[in-house]
Amino acid sequence: MNRVVHSTPVWLPGTQTWIHTQVSHLPADRVECHVVCERTENLEQFPVRNLHDFSAAGALERTWDRGLRRLGLRRHLGYLARTARRVGAELLHSHFGDVAWANLGAARAAGCRHVATFYGYDMSRLAQSPAWRLRFRRLFDAVDRVLCEGPHMAARVVDLGCPESKMRVHHLGIELERLPFRPRSWARGAALKVLIAATFTEKKGIPYALAALGRMRRQVDLEVTVIGDARAESPESQREKRKILAAIAEHELGSNVRRLGFQPHARVIEEAYRHHLFLSPSVTAEDGDTEGGAPVSILEMAASGMLVVSTRHCDIPNVVEDGRTGLLAQERDVDGLADRMLLAVSEPQRWPEMLASARARIEAEFDARKQGERLAEHYESLVGNRRA
Repeated sequence: MNRVVHSTPVWLPGTQTWIHTQVSHLPADRVECHVVCERTENLEQFPVRNLHDFSAAGALERTWDRGLRRLGLRRHLGYLARTARRVGAELLHSHFGDVAWANLGAARAAGCRHVATFYGYDMSRLAQSPAWRLRFRRLFDAVDRVLCEGPHMAARVVDLGCPESKMRVHHLGIELERLPFRPRSWARGAALKVLIAATFTEKKGIPYALAALGRMRRQVDLEVTVIGDARAESPESQREKRKILAAIAEHELGSNVRRLGFQPHARVIEEAYRHHLFLSPSVTAEDGDTEGGAPVSILEMAASGMLVVSTRHCDIPNVVEDGRTGLLAQERDVDGLADRMLLAVSEPQRWPEMLASARARIEAEFDARKQGERLAEHYESLVGNRRA
């Protein structure tokens, strides 16, 4: 039995369901998991055993940690390192590259093997900074293994200086048992029900999605649902919301679009089964931010039996193969997006084969149970080498 500490600043934002999926699907007979975080939210949505919440620690421990912070020693002697030693952890798994860099001292102080998973903004937006590129090189020297969700992201992290010997592709898994396969069908003359679901950030490409739908609306009756909103604390996200609202007005989609704001994951899935097509045209943002890999939402929607229309961005083509498991356009190509959706409605007889192929691909490579077993194998190979 390997004891593993998972480190993430907050357990757990509603947009990071995939971290909970990873932790909860590790085989309990092989891995004992502990989660260490600075604070918690959404615990009713993301329950976890062995949760160590610094904000709930005793007054003396928090005072001690604040003193260590002032002395610059917290990363070495603080709450994370103490908790790892207390539970006898053999391995520390840091979620996000910047978190892994901050945890280098804690891993060393606790005597743990260290795994870092990169997810997107860390290897794209942060890596625009020379200071972060230096930090990541230090991380790659010290960490034992780096995980990325797809080959595109892995190649970019290697470009940042990660040795190929430490790099592994590890797909994020989804809970297929909660996503029964109900292949959608659409009949000519019926409304095409389109779902867009994402936090309002530039990399999600929502204004391009709306522009493409605006070009379709005179040829196809549309019912569009937008789930998501801007983050209150993010000026960039608020700017993107203004662009999205402007796009709805510019393309005269007001009567076609239903906006639901942020919704719990269960409600997103419930809405998914009421729609024919998932539109997710990710782009590289002006500040360099990308998906890194592929949005988990694409995996979930495709697994449920919904047709996915997306872009050739990062690792999305590793999930959605154009014309076989979905449809792809180039980034920021409004005409291309509209053409791919019009192709879909012109050939509804092709849907069953594409949807079945998408489900088979996800069952083989993105099943949370299988990926939990594979993640345990990563841990065992590192801990086994250490014991040897």
